[in-house]
Amino acid sequence: MTTAMTAAVALQETVVAASPGTARRPLVLVVDDEHALRETIAYNLRRAGMDACVAADGTDALELARAQKPSLILLDVLLPGGRDGFELCRLLRRDYTCPIILVSALGDEIDRVVGLEVGADDYVVKPFSMMELVARVRARLRRLELCAAPPPKTALAVPAARPRVVVGEITIDTGRRDVEVRGKSVHLKRREFDLLLYLARHAGMIFSRDRLLTAVWGEALSGKHDSRTVDVHVSRVRRKLGPHYGQCLVTEYRVGYQFRPPPA
Repeated sequence: MTTAMTAAVALQETVVAASPGTARRPLVLVVDDEHALRETIAYNLRRAGMDACVAADGTDALELARAQKPSLILLDVLLPGGRDGFELCRLLRRDYTCPIILVSALGDEIDRVVGLEVGADDYVVKPFSMMELVARVRARLRRLELCAAPPPKTALAVPAARPRVVVGEITIDTGRRDVEVRGKSVHLKRREFDLLLYLARHAGMIFSRDRLLTAVWGEALSGKHDSRTVDVHVSRVRRKLGPHYGQCLVTEYRVGYQFRPPPA
């Protein structure tokens, strides 16, 4: 079933209303570039006793998060502009502790793993049941209420794990901005690291050079560079990863590049 069909069917699904007497309606920020879907999600959340605000891209999402302080964020992965849902989730997690649920048509294991590693609390694959999505939102909000109380004095603090992207024997540590190949550190410069990380997070997807310029260098700087810049940086990353693991950066003739898991 397509996303549009899911949105249409969702309007007919029954959602259990919130219990009367709730002191404060939780606010959910819904971020999705598809108008029909985000409005359908917001409609069902309101029917379930919650408030909802919506955003169509990352810029609006960041502004609404700062202004509204939502109780939970529903975030699509494939967003327009130079900032995808993974990057936006990482940015939001720096300033907000509220639950973040990623929603995406990308259902491969690596996508789910990356989503959780950059800070998401849950990952829902499209197409989905609207009733299940609302149930997941309510479950996260209930857990948030339980966690709001101070921990017992006997509780031990557990250090937070650093988000990492692991593909085969290549490990990308986004916290330390470090890359290891078979346990050996590989030094990459800033743009080289960002380029490898972006492609690894979207393993199997083909990106044009212009798309990579916007995603890695940003919209403000992408106009100051040409496609040759991407070629040069890909060549440098390949060389530093070595002849075997450098093969993970694959050239798609007349199209661009993609990341494939390195050969065994």
